[in-house]
Amino acid sequence: MNRLALTLAALLLILPKPARADDADRAAWMKDARLGIMNHYLEDWIARREDLQERRMSVDRWNELVDQFDVEAHAQQVEAVGAKYQIFTIGQNSGFYVCPNTTYDRIVGISPSHCSKRDLITDLADALHARGIKLIVYLPAGAPGGDSIAREKLQWHNGPNPNREFQRNWEAVIGDWSRRWGKKVDGWWYDGCYWPNTMYRDNEPPNFESFAAASRAGNPDSAVAFNPGVVYRTISITPFEDYTAGEVDQPEKWAPKRIGPEGKADGARIHMLSYLGDHWGFGAAPRFQTEDVIAYTKKVIDAGGAVTWDVPIQNDGTIAQPFLDQFAAISKALVNYQPTLATRPATQRD
Repeated sequence: MNRLALTLAALLLILPKPARADDADRAAWMKDARLGIMNHYLEDWIARREDLQERRMSVDRWNELVDQFDVEAHAQQVEAVGAKYQIFTIGQNSGFYVCPNTTYDRIVGISPSHCSKRDLITDLADALHARGIKLIVYLPAGAPGGDSIAREKLQWHNGPNPNREFQRNWEAVIGDWSRRWGKKVDGWWYDGCYWPNTMYRDNEPPNFESFAAASRAGNPDSAVAFNPGVVYRTISITPFEDYTAGEVDQPEKWAPKRIGPEGKADGARIHMLSYLGDHWGFGAAPRFQTEDVIAYTKKVIDAGGAVTWDVPIQNDGTIAQPFLDQFAAISKALVNYQPTLATRPATQRD
């Protein structure tokens, strides 16, 4: 072996492994959990449902709603239907959030704050954890699109822009929440990572690595997923996520392609997310026949993954009976279910 070959061999021994960011399997629990529930509790969605003028409510009304959210009744329902974890919204495009954040208030400068006085996430986490149910929080990767002041102060530019100053601000906000909650939050699900190459793949922070680190500031075991949008195949977009975001609107189209050992896609735990109502967070009754939902769910479990179903939520935090009935039926069908399909190795031709 010549000197050049020896030098290259030595470099290969000390270079980090390129496959995944680290060896931690923070989402390992999802394979056994199998089934989770999601709820959107959002100011503008509630305003739309109540047909409020300009679909906007006052800060006082928002605090009143958050204060009246019955976490015990909600957690009892989640437990009763057999969900093993929950994805719950911190906030979205309106810029109203279900918990305080002093860093957000300092940067944005809106008064009175659009962050609720009550920390609903803490209270919900306590109620869920007391029942052995994990909590994943939902947050967009971008600024609240419906709040022009917040967009400007956070220095957000929509579209394929690097948004480096925004990301530094956003990571500071996320880190504040993460340290507040610590191990009360078991994971994060980030929506709207539509321009991963432009925004998050730089060698220097802010990037995917610093984004994930901010999320784990209070809990190093938090499982993180970044959502690139609706994709019907099992794709992980970065080594710094622990499970696939898995958003689909037509679950019958979901395909378990390129699945590796232990129910993973390119190293990330397999996960699919869809909704049972007419749309995300809306609907008076389920859109699917229960036997079809069970079949969609089993297809993901056969590949070693987990499925989250979004259901509408009422203002007091309770879930309407038609969705409780369907979710309970799904859960019951999985009690003694053993996967029937072997995990198929990933190939170049998949």
